[in-house]
Amino acid sequence: MSSERKEIITLVNEACDAGARQSKACECIGISTKTFQRWCQPDNACDGRLDAKHEPCNKLSELERQRIIKVANELDYADLPPSKIVPKLADKGIYLASESTYYRVLKAANQLSHRQKARPTGQRKKPRALTATGPNQIYSWDITYLPTAVRGIFLYLYLVMDIYSRKIVGWQVYEEESSALAGELMTDICQREDIMPDQVTLHSDNGSPMKGATMLATLQELGVIPSFSRPVSRQLLCPVRIDSLKIILLGGRCLI
Repeated sequence: MSSERKEIITLVNEACDAGARQSKACECIGISTKTFQRWCQPDNACDGRLDAKHEPCNKLSELERQRIIKVANELDYADLPPSKIVPKLADKGIYLASESTYYRVLKAANQLSHRQKARPTGQRKKPRALTATGPNQIYSWDITYLPTAVRGIFLYLYLVMDIYSRKIVGWQVYEEESSALAGELMTDICQREDIMPDQVTLHSDNGSPMKGATMLATLQELGVIPSFSRPVSRQLLCPVRIDSLKIILLGGRCLI
């Protein structure tokens, strides 16, 4: 009999000796009267369910468990989960254990957390938020479409804005999206605004012209720090000012 059960029987008996009703004492302690009376019987001193030690007749032996682990670590199966190992073995006419048994054995051996060839995902730290305390510290830029008179043909507006002063420090309209053209625009802006190396951070989304090799090389040469979109910095983009400039450029009509 467990020590907890002995303590419950002792408490109920003490309450009954003090004049309490057995049913009320059992109700207060959270068991039924029938359960208490069954516990007090000599032939029910032990709880067969709690104290029973039963092993299934088909329990895997240590040799069988080691064989499963050995097969799971072979070159052909080392990067596969059990849901793929078992079918591959079955195609060869081999059956060692079920998928659930594979999962259980590998989990007990601490080999189930990551079995792929790829590098396991790690915890990523939240990136530092960009904050501008004055002009010419953080620029944001983007490219948008400008419709023409020919349906399906567009021009491309490149726009760079200072996020502190909301000043449009530079813009150009080109016939294509290109990191080389974006690099030329940034070179002109840095010369016109007298930007010193490591003074400005240029933020953008992850578009192809923004992350092109020519654009990144130009930024490195100018000493401009590139920054790209992430969940905490979407507010740095400048779609509102781009849309406003589009209205001014178009004047309610197409460019050509």
